[in-house]
Amino acid sequence: MTKLISVDVERWPVAGAFTISRGAKTHVDVVVCTVGDGRRTGRGEATPIYYHGETADSCAAAIRTWCGRLQDGMLSRTAVQAGMPRGAARNALDCALWDFEARRAGSPVWSIAGLPEPRPLATAFTISMAEPLRMEKDARAAVSRGFALLKCKLGGDNDVERIAAVRQGAPDARLIVDANESWSLDDLPEGVARLTALGVELIEQPVARGRESLLQGVASPVPFCADESCQDRADLPLLDGFPVINIKLDKAGGLTEAMALADAAEAMGKRLMLGCMLGTSLGIAPAFLLGQRAQWVDLDGALLLARDRDGGLELHDGLLHPGRLWG
Repeated sequence: MTKLISVDVERWPVAGAFTISRGAKTHVDVVVCTVGDGRRTGRGEATPIYYHGETADSCAAAIRTWCGRLQDGMLSRTAVQAGMPRGAARNALDCALWDFEARRAGSPVWSIAGLPEPRPLATAFTISMAEPLRMEKDARAAVSRGFALLKCKLGGDNDVERIAAVRQGAPDARLIVDANESWSLDDLPEGVARLTALGVELIEQPVARGRESLLQGVASPVPFCADESCQDRADLPLLDGFPVINIKLDKAGGLTEAMALADAAEAMGKRLMLGCMLGTSLGIAPAFLLGQRAQWVDLDGALLLARDRDGGLELHDGLLHPGRLWG
């Protein structure tokens, strides 16, 4: 009989500050839940989607409340996916159950989930939004650590100048930009043209969720990637202007839904990016498995922390290697 054993809220400091158009973060609060049957346990971690109003405390409360209503023996991934709404609370519980099932079966999660055996992945490294000279310095430092793909946070004003500075600091790096919903229709044509000239290969979430129609008819040699506009499979019919989607387990509500979203998106001809929120390797590890299928991988959430859990994902020359604390 599988039961919820514990739910905890943990605070992890960020290395410096993580800055996007919505503000700066110096720490991240995550929710960690443990499930088990008295012999084996499984753990899952999730980071609240702050722009949906989630907090770690509200996610922990949601998990306790929902599990408290279950009859004995009813805790399962099927029940979780059917009974809980998408979001971080469901993600933490879903991933804990995957971890538990793998330990009970004596096989790794990737094997029982039908995913490819994990190999090291080249991850993007995030360059926080700042003044151009600071972003140039940060880009130069990132490539010196072996990162060949940089993801630059933008905010609508002086964005081209920021990317020009990043290109100066990292002339050979591949570049992704993330506007975090900050562009208007007036920004699009000139912004796309100038970023294309600077070698940007992907533009993530240029317009606000709910305004996806602004991209219809915009000719762009650089593909647009839906992040805030794509939570789970229910959003796919709205994404005609996005040939790429960014899958995050916290948005989708677990590895179970994230895999189904990947299948549905690929059936529509869309390409995949695997992203994450800030969090430790316990939360990044499930996304790392699904990242084996993605064309772009942005799983640096634990690398941006001041410290990580023991046994977490390892970084060598810009490549993430599997850890040993989950799955």
